[in-house]
Amino acid sequence: MTATGTKPEASGVRGIARRAVRAEIAAKAMELFLEQGYEETTINQIAAAVGMSGRSLFRYFESKEDLVIGELIELGTEVAAALEQRPTDEDPWIALRHAVQVCVDSLEREEAGLRRATMLANTPSLRTAMLDKQLRWQHMLIPHLEGRLPAPGELAALRAGALVSSALSCLDVAATEWTRTRGDRSLKDLVDIAFTAVRP
Repeated sequence: MTATGTKPEASGVRGIARRAVRAEIAAKAMELFLEQGYEETTINQIAAAVGMSGRSLFRYFESKEDLVIGELIELGTEVAAALEQRPTDEDPWIALRHAVQVCVDSLEREEAGLRRATMLANTPSLRTAMLDKQLRWQHMLIPHLEGRLPAPGELAALRAGALVSSALSCLDVAATEWTRTRGDRSLKDLVDIAFTAVRP
């Protein structure tokens, strides 16, 4: 088990099969969360929907929160990969903006993206899980940003952390506004406005 409670993945064929089952469970759980509400949906309901017992479900997910946060952690790896692929001479703040577009695209192209974001923003019991997501994303992104700083030096991790934390805060603020206004304006535009507010 990892420090955040997410169960580690096996490798090889067994690992592929396990990830497929996890993806199926998470997708069904999210469907039920959006239909019934996060608090109203029970582990036993999710387990029944995928044809297993609640006890068996806990072989794949440590907690109910993990059903939500697991997919977001995986999305964070895609954001990190996007950051790594940006041109090495690109301004770090601009590189971060391009990298978080992966998250923006994921939410905007998904039919239930706005509903999912609204659930995450309005469910108090998920706040700790979302904080965990934020910290995990920071750890993923900081190493890819340190080398992009003009003069890395011994405080590179600190400065990279400040930039990454600011970028993720911009993303969160924009997503919250997106849910508050029920998608009246594109999430991409709101993220651009947030990033520009920090550094024109």
